[in-house]
Amino acid sequence: MDLNNEKIRETCTDAVFDRGRDYRNEGRIQRIEQFGDVVTAAVQGTSLYNVTVDLGEHTIDARCTCPYEGAGECKHVVAVLLDVVADPLQEESERVERVIQDVSSDDLHAFVRDTLAENPDLREQFLARFGDGGKSVKEYRDEIEELFDQHTEDYPVVTEAIDFAHFFEVAEQYRERERYRAAATVYRALFEGIDDNHVRIDAAYDHYAKALRSALDGYVDCVLAVDPSDSEFEQYASVLETQAISEPRINEEEFRRALDDFKDRR
Repeated sequence: MDLNNEKIRETCTDAVFDRGRDYRNEGRIQRIEQFGDVVTAAVQGTSLYNVTVDLGEHTIDARCTCPYEGAGECKHVVAVLLDVVADPLQEESERVERVIQDVSSDDLHAFVRDTLAENPDLREQFLARFGDGGKSVKEYRDEIEELFDQHTEDYPVVTEAIDFAHFFEVAEQYRERERYRAAATVYRALFEGIDDNHVRIDAAYDHYAKALRSALDGYVDCVLAVDPSDSEFEQYASVLETQAISEPRINEEEFRRALDDFKDRR
C-alpha cells in the first residue's frame, strides 16, 4: 500500500489524528518492526499497548489492545502509521528468507524446536497448522478465563481491551487447512468466554462486541462448512441457543442474530 498522511486521516477522526501525531512526536512508540506487510509496535499510553497493523494492497487492518471505543482507529494505531510514513522501516522478510535458504535442515529443526519450547502461543499455532490434534472447548475456555483473571488481579473489573488475537490466529490456521470443526471449537470458546465474563468488563465495550461478533460469525461459517448431519446441526445450534438464554442476557441479541443466520443458511 502507498501509505501517506491523507490515507491515515481517512482511518480516524481529526482529533485522534492530532493525538496520534502528538504521541509519535513525544516518542511514545517503544518498539516498532515490520515483517512483510505486517507492522507490530508497542506504544506507551496509560499502559503499554500492543499494536498490529496489516498493510494490505488496498486496506489497513489494525488492532490495538487499548480500550478505545470511538470511531475509526485509535491514537496508538495512528502514531504507528505516521511513524511508518515518516521513517520507513527496514522490512525483514526477504532477509529472513535468504538466511533460511542457507540453514541446514538439522539446524532449522533445532531452532524451531527450541523456539516452540519457549513460546506456548507460537507452539499452539504451529500445531494448528501442521498437527493433527486440537484442544477442547474447556481447554480454550480455561485459557480465556485465565486472561480475565490476570486482568482483574488488582481491580475487580477489566478496564482495558484483552487481546484475543492468538485465538483468532489459531482458528484461522485450522480454517486454512479446512479443519473446520477444530476452528469452530476455538470460536465457541471465545464467544462463550467473552459472554460469560461480560459482567467483569467495564471498558472497551466496542472491542469486546467486535470480538464476540467475529467469533460467532466464524463459528457459523465453520460449522456450515462441514455440512453437518441433522443431529449435529441441532447440537451446534443448541450451543447458540443456550448462550442466548444464559443470564445475564447482555448479548442475547447477538446470539439470536447468529442463530437466525445459522438456520437461514442451512
